[in-house]
Amino acid sequence: MEGRWGVGLIGVMLFLGMLVGCIYAQDNADTITAVYIVILKQAPTSHYYGELRVKHGHHIKHNGSQRSRLDTARNTSRTGGHHGSYIDRVHDSLLRKALRGEKYLKLYSYRYLINGFAVLVTPQQADKLSRRREVSNVVLDFSVRTATTHTPQFLGLPQGAWAQEGGFETAGEGVVIGFIDTGIDPTHPSFSDDTPGKPYPVPEHFSGICEVTRDFPSGSCNRKLIGARHFAASAITRGIFNATQDYASPYDADGHGTHTAAIAAGNHGIAVVVAGHHFGNASGMAPRSHIAVYKALYKSFGGFAADVVAAIDQAAQDGVDIISLSITPNRRPPGIATFFNPIDMALLSAVKAGIFAVQAAGNTGPSPKSISSFSPWIFSVGAAAHDRIYSNSIVLGNNITIQGVGLAPGTDTDAMYTLVSAIHALNDTTAANDMYVSECQDASNFNQDVVRGNLLICSYSIRFVLGLSTIKQALETAKNLSAAGVVFYMDPYVIGFQLNPVPMRIPGIIIPSPDDSKVLLQYYNSSLGRDGTTKKIVKFGGVASISGGIKANFSRAAPKIMYYSARGPDPEDSSLDDADILKPNIVAPGNYIWSAWSCRGTDSVEFEGESFAMMSGTSMAAPHVAGLAALIKQKFPFFTPAAIGSALSTTASLSDRNGGPIMAQRAYANPDLNQSPATPFDMGSGFVNATAALDPGLIFDSSYDDYMSFLCGINGSSPVVLNYTGQSCGVSTMNATDLNLPSITISKLNQSAIVQRTVTNIGSNETYSVGWSAPYGASVKVTPTHFSIASGEKQVLSVLFNTTMNSTVASFGRIGLFGTKGHIINIPVSVIVKVSYNTTGG
Repeated sequence: MEGRWGVGLIGVMLFLGMLVGCIYAQDNADTITAVYIVILKQAPTSHYYGELRVKHGHHIKHNGSQRSRLDTARNTSRTGGHHGSYIDRVHDSLLRKALRGEKYLKLYSYRYLINGFAVLVTPQQADKLSRRREVSNVVLDFSVRTATTHTPQFLGLPQGAWAQEGGFETAGEGVVIGFIDTGIDPTHPSFSDDTPGKPYPVPEHFSGICEVTRDFPSGSCNRKLIGARHFAASAITRGIFNATQDYASPYDADGHGTHTAAIAAGNHGIAVVVAGHHFGNASGMAPRSHIAVYKALYKSFGGFAADVVAAIDQAAQDGVDIISLSITPNRRPPGIATFFNPIDMALLSAVKAGIFAVQAAGNTGPSPKSISSFSPWIFSVGAAAHDRIYSNSIVLGNNITIQGVGLAPGTDTDAMYTLVSAIHALNDTTAANDMYVSECQDASNFNQDVVRGNLLICSYSIRFVLGLSTIKQALETAKNLSAAGVVFYMDPYVIGFQLNPVPMRIPGIIIPSPDDSKVLLQYYNSSLGRDGTTKKIVKFGGVASISGGIKANFSRAAPKIMYYSARGPDPEDSSLDDADILKPNIVAPGNYIWSAWSCRGTDSVEFEGESFAMMSGTSMAAPHVAGLAALIKQKFPFFTPAAIGSALSTTASLSDRNGGPIMAQRAYANPDLNQSPATPFDMGSGFVNATAALDPGLIFDSSYDDYMSFLCGINGSSPVVLNYTGQSCGVSTMNATDLNLPSITISKLNQSAIVQRTVTNIGSNETYSVGWSAPYGASVKVTPTHFSIASGEKQVLSVLFNTTMNSTVASFGRIGLFGTKGHIINIPVSVIVKVSYNTTGG
């Protein structure tokens, strides 16, 4: 298994707007006012960057979907700088001119990803604004609530993809997503079908069943959760199936499967309450889609390919539209090619049946060739951080502030609390040689009179990483001792371990940095008062206060590729020859993801007994894409799996929310201090752009037969292809570079190569211009450089590569197709080895 935020401010802003609106309406009883968002035609600040430069001076038209994300707005009164003030003045001037002498109230100026403002006006005034030549759009505002990971907001779904297709109430309707995972908790409200007065029929093309067992009784399925089975034959025959832990049913004893299913397709507006704290409301990417569960992984042992393949096979038979696979093999497949493994070949058959297959890229990054999802017919997803961050801090008595993690309340404001280390609060009866006593796992070890009302300091050692000690137990100890809170310092032997925020019912903090932990301990030890003769502690002089970590903070340096997300290039075989296929295909939110949790789930001990959990991994990224694929399938039911993948790939974002390049973490230790701009081997085509993917303009299509020709073109593959598919290979000269993928990867460019791609226009008639940037050490020429294409027509593009120098270092370029109706098609180019011969000199 691969798994192990700006709405808060906007909510306050909207509340303020509604409050002011009420007051204003009372003063003008005959006038109805509302908050409108006015977007100007002039590009916002973040649009002044270059992803691609079109030849002959053509400018890029940036995708407009990002401009409508309300959560990127910032209160201009908190920002400085002449440029911001200038934009404010432009907005104020426009309002004065358009609404001469009339009453209105501007709430905010937006100037980062939106150039516009929020204003309280009447509908008539809004109409006046919409007719100004400077204005591109006027939108009636609506309340926005946080969701699972805040990723629906971060991906722009409420204002973009959902809004375009009828709102969250219909998002994904009629589409069935099959989850091959650890099962599901059918009692979770994220999977309820309680939609009074609104029909929610099971799609006619789905023929699956729900197994009924003691753990999964009759009535567990409904019109939302429409299929549930389990597969464990391989595990049972090995004698390792533990019926008491693993449940011989679709029920999820782990938590992972429940989490991934809700990310993709959980109901909208489900309250996230953990450790007694409310963290907003949850929603899946396609909250109206249907769920079918195929349990093939288990708590005590994981899973086996035989069971997984059976699950894939059954899912295809049942008629799912999308398969979400948050699992990867434990080792690189042996044999003549990585593609020839049971899971990938089963998914090839699923693709033949028209099923879009999404797989987690793996959590084995950041090293090159660490990808664990290999085949071109599988959509492999890496993990990126989104913009919401949970962090808290501790302020010491010497005014030093130390940052930490912990989904915990803070101590009382304006009060400092005495710090007491666990090792200085021992009972006299406690054995002095208990080397783990500082981990605070047993309250009977400590003197309650010493701890009561104080902050208890505990150590976080490797035993926590291994699950031998738990935060939960230490918190129980602190509570039993009547501590005011608990502070965990990091043992210096825990190197390069990244902590997820941990829920705490009492004030608490975990200091993840060993260096910061030293600062805490030095202050604490220097503040102790000791008896001059006995050296016994007579006074605890250190004090501190904890600020809470329940409220989210937001970073504009997002998305970024997480250090654990597996990287390309894609290994073609076990000898690590590189395939001419780009992996991962794309990245999506995978870090700090709130989602549903099984009430008996034990994958994360800190969330045991909770109905939601925060997890990180490419496991969390894959179902984001599965849910977004459901939105595409709903809009374009005729799309092939390759067409869905193309729509997601060619429209992906290449910049973070500051307008700069997406960054990739390069190291386990201090990952934010070891990062550089992401390449296609880090992020594939880029960060998923849900709204743009629903209007891709052009698509790159491929069929099952194309994939078969590709497999048959691999040296010595004929008998293997026959074994897996039952089909004989004819003579095939197709290389991987010949596949009609929305990317170009050349593992070895020997002097020159011509690569062709065919695009199909699924939009209206449009004219495109072509621009490109060449990889270092090679030249690129694309023909044609301009073309007009009618709706439904195809266009062949020829790309000529020539080496300009010898090089064994991978380098990257990009081809862009820029349509006159605003479509931008992004094609990443990767060349690894370049071989050149000097032909000059007679």
